[in-house]
Amino acid sequence: MIRRSVLIGTGSALPKRAVSNAEMAQMVDTSDEWIVERTGIRNRHIAGEGETTSTLATAAARSALEAAGVAGESIDLIILATCTPDQTFPASATIVQNEIGANGCIAFDVAAVCSGFLYAVGVADSMLRAGMASRALVIGAETMSRILDWEDRTTCVLFGDGAGAVVLEARDVAVDGPGLLATKLHADGAHNQMLYVDGGPSTTGTAGHIRMKGREVFRHAVVNLAEVLGEALAEVGLSAADIDWVVPHQANQRILDATAKKLGLAPEKVVVTVDRHANTSAASVPLALDTAVRDGRIKPGDLVILEAMGGGFTWGATLLRV
Repeated sequence: MIRRSVLIGTGSALPKRAVSNAEMAQMVDTSDEWIVERTGIRNRHIAGEGETTSTLATAAARSALEAAGVAGESIDLIILATCTPDQTFPASATIVQNEIGANGCIAFDVAAVCSGFLYAVGVADSMLRAGMASRALVIGAETMSRILDWEDRTTCVLFGDGAGAVVLEARDVAVDGPGLLATKLHADGAHNQMLYVDGGPSTTGTAGHIRMKGREVFRHAVVNLAEVLGEALAEVGLSAADIDWVVPHQANQRILDATAKKLGLAPEKVVVTVDRHANTSAASVPLALDTAVRDGRIKPGDLVILEAMGGGFTWGATLLRV
């Protein structure tokens, strides 16, 4: 037997308002054809009045708790990955904590942009296996629309809002049983100016807007993601051929295709939701994971790898057996 963090429930939440490419074309100089050809995005959800990162995170958390069949009071660790918190402080995780009745447990945010959920999963896994907690709620939630420059057509068409969550539980399982098998994480601050927000409390005193050098980000993403997927598989002596499903960060269809091709993965093994949700940053991976679990694609026993890369640069991969 071996101590592992086992996935026992997934959940997600989206803002009420869905915005099509046609509607985007009425707001900025763009078109459905231009967006689809370059990104694969056809739709995104945008937070409205009363919808915040914490309200979306709470809804996704409740959905995951229901799927797991456990109460909020049973959670003793909450980690919320986000780059768009409700407030500079306190952590948005504490707002979720209060809403689900898990008061008194460990609760904090992590910031690693699009890789944030994988960073949060890595931290939660370490804490669960170390005995600091027994049941964790890990959430990725964003309201990216609040930091978009709506006059910059190269970025504002790419992002959406949403949240995804998982419940992880520390269990003693067989070596070939379920649970997180490996997590590999990286960062390289030398590329800060390729994908960043031009503001912050310590610099401009404002939230700022997203800025991106798309071509350079694409090039780094394909190389970094392929390498980190290989690292996670090598950790447990597996190969790409062993994978049942890849759940990637939903940034751009071209990146998804290029990464799969570089690894020799069949396109039908890649979970794709970028067409419906656009890039939801830290919410992207758990949102796609929940989609594939609920529609029956991902089943108990499947070997699944999660991967993401974001501003920083940060990137990582997590391998798990469901």
